[in-house]
Amino acid sequence: MAIVAARSVSNFFLEVVEDAKLARGVDATDSATRYLVGLLADFVHPDRRAGEALERPLTLLLDEALHAANPAERFERLRTIGDGILYGCGFFGDHFEARGVDSKYLHTLGTRAYGAAGSMLRQGANDTGPDLFEELARKFEAFVEVVAEVADATIAMGTESSSGLVRVYERWLKTGSDRLASALTSRGVMPTRGSRGVLQ
Repeated sequence: MAIVAARSVSNFFLEVVEDAKLARGVDATDSATRYLVGLLADFVHPDRRAGEALERPLTLLLDEALHAANPAERFERLRTIGDGILYGCGFFGDHFEARGVDSKYLHTLGTRAYGAAGSMLRQGANDTGPDLFEELARKFEAFVEVVAEVADATIAMGTESSSGLVRVYERWLKTGSDRLASALTSRGVMPTRGSRGVLQ
């Protein structure tokens, strides 16, 4: 039963990620697409370390990761930081913004984490093929947009209940997402902004 559930979650995210890439005009390799799908599926039930990227100071986590003595642990920490920032910026960018954390700063940290992880894999390797972590680092901001689009798509599915409709509306107020606006319109709510903010 757990295998079926995991497979359906991955299938769901694969479809939504593909749609999000098209909506945001993001070109990504199959490897990067599968990685994003796996990341999103993993964050359905995140482990302890994944949550650290949303709870502890990121510069401290990055410094600890870069100075970890064990290479395997260093790589895993760097990957986890990159994943946490990517997911966090996509799903909770407004939360970081409300706390006064600059998105460019977060993107720089995520890029650095993935870049350092990719660099570890390239050391001593003769393979000149595509580098997943280099792609994640190079296109970090674009992948944040893809994850944000996925967040909007999943939140937009919650318009059946009144509390879900309110959540969709609140996120639309913060993001101005076309996908969320469509979801609201389909439920009879006309999201409109005036020169002084939202019109009632």
